[in-house]
Amino acid sequence: MKTAKFGLTLFVALSLVIFHSYSHWALASDLPAHDTRTPVLLELFTSEGCSSCPPADALLRQLDGAQPIPGAQVIVLSEHVDYWDHEGWKDAYSSRLFTERQEDYERRFGLKSAFTPQMVIDGAKQTNGSDGPAVARAIENVRSQAKIPIHISSVSVANTNTLRVHLVVEALPADFKARKADIFVAVALNEAQSHVSGGENKGRDIRHVAVAESIDKVGTVATGRNFDRDVSVKLKSVKVKSTSDLANLRLIAFVQEPDAGEVVGAALVNASLAAPTVDPSTAGRTMADASLPEPSTSSTPVH
Repeated sequence: MKTAKFGLTLFVALSLVIFHSYSHWALASDLPAHDTRTPVLLELFTSEGCSSCPPADALLRQLDGAQPIPGAQVIVLSEHVDYWDHEGWKDAYSSRLFTERQEDYERRFGLKSAFTPQMVIDGAKQTNGSDGPAVARAIENVRSQAKIPIHISSVSVANTNTLRVHLVVEALPADFKARKADIFVAVALNEAQSHVSGGENKGRDIRHVAVAESIDKVGTVATGRNFDRDVSVKLKSVKVKSTSDLANLRLIAFVQEPDAGEVVGAALVNASLAAPTVDPSTAGRTMADASLPEPSTSSTPVH
């Protein structure tokens, strides 16, 4: 286990920005149509069985709610890995799918092993998920990158475990370094909470934001050829019968270079707000804590 060192000045600065720059909390998708911020995808690999993870979970909630980095629309996604599930607590949100996605990043970044909490920023950088200043610096570093425009124009219920999403992704520019890129759609719970009764976090109540339910590749986009079509997105555990059941769901679409490469475009929408008929008063809202979590040492997983 390696102890991470954090710059106190940067940590305090990030705290002040988060606490005082915004007077209300909202989904990053609830933005004016003219908003010109650059979307940046933050993937947190976490587990309810990891004692170092709750501070990172809290940091993710605050980044989602406060949107503290000027010029960046921070789009967050909490991906619960399953390799902590044999340590005394079975994380209800864990999936082998997310473990495999983290392993893809492990190989790409040349890491000796996977760890939690880990934050991956736009597929380009990775750091300890509870290191607020390091995460802020990474967001700042990638936000100047040009992104492929993505638009989620509608969401409807096909059946109890399938959503139909209309997705428009602009073509890759001629000078783009890759000829093709993969298009993914993630379905996530806006918020969730668990009382942990075993393992390292026994007795703790843990709150989550943007808990990934599924991440599916739905197509590809290429140089000179855009993507404009309906796609079907399967739900793994959540069941929906009508648009009112979408209130606690968000959809994240993103374009990523092959082999867990850099994320070159992302978009977020509250599923209920994108549905054709829905009472906006039922739409889920992301909450945030009143204090930034203290930095936490990352944990080496037990496979």
